[in-house]
Amino acid sequence: MKTIGLIGGMSWESSSEYYRILNEEIKVRLGGLHSAKCVLLSVDFEEIEICQRNNEWEKAARILTNAAHSLEASGADFIIICTNTMHKVADEIRAGIHIPLLHIADVTAQELISNGINVVGLLGTRYTMEQDFYKSRLEAQGINVLIPQETDREIINDVIFNELCLGYLLEDSRVNYKRIIQDLIEQGAKGIVLGCTEIGLLVKPEDSTVPLFDTTELHAKEAVNFALR
Repeated sequence: MKTIGLIGGMSWESSSEYYRILNEEIKVRLGGLHSAKCVLLSVDFEEIEICQRNNEWEKAARILTNAAHSLEASGADFIIICTNTMHKVADEIRAGIHIPLLHIADVTAQELISNGINVVGLLGTRYTMEQDFYKSRLEAQGINVLIPQETDREIINDVIFNELCLGYLLEDSRVNYKRIIQDLIEQGAKGIVLGCTEIGLLVKPEDSTVPLFDTTELHAKEAVNFALR
C-alpha cells in the first residue's frame, strides 16, 4: 500500500471527510484491521483564504508547495490537495515535488465520462465557478460546464465560506442550493458537480433529480485506487 499525502485544512471539516472515506474504503477493500497509510499536513485556512481574497495566488502556491515538500519528506508516495479551489495552483505544486499529484478535476472528469454525462452544472466557490483552472480540465474531456447566474454564485460562495467552512449546516441554505441545482437541470445539466469539498456535507443525492458528483468522495476513493495500484 502506498502512503497518501494529504494537504488539508481548507477547511478541516472536509479534510476530516477525506480521512473518514480513505479509511472506510481501505477497510472495504482489504478487510480486517486495515486502514489507510497516510500523512496529513493541515494548513491554516485563514492564511489561504486571505491569499484568495487578495489575489495572492503565488503566495498561496508557496505555502502549499512547502506543505507538499513536508509530506514528501515524511514518506508520502503521492499527494492529494483536499480542496477544489486550491487546485488553481496544482501545477505549481506538482512542479515543486518529485512524486505524483492526483488532480481532483481529472478524477471528476473520468467519473462523468464513465457515467455518460457530458453536460454538468458546477457548484463551488466563486473562484472555481468563474475561473478557468477547473472548468477547462472538464471541458478538455468534452464536458460542457454550466454555472449558476451571478446572484446564485454569490449565495453559493457565501454559504461555503460563512457557513460550511465554519461547520454550520442550515436548512435554508440547503433549500437555496436545491433551487439552484434545479435551475441548472432546467438549463440542460445531466449531472451536478459538487465542486467544493464542503458542499457534500449539506447537499445529498435526494436533493437533486439528476446524479450528484461529490468531488470529496470521488477524489478520496481514487486516492485509495492509486494507493493500492
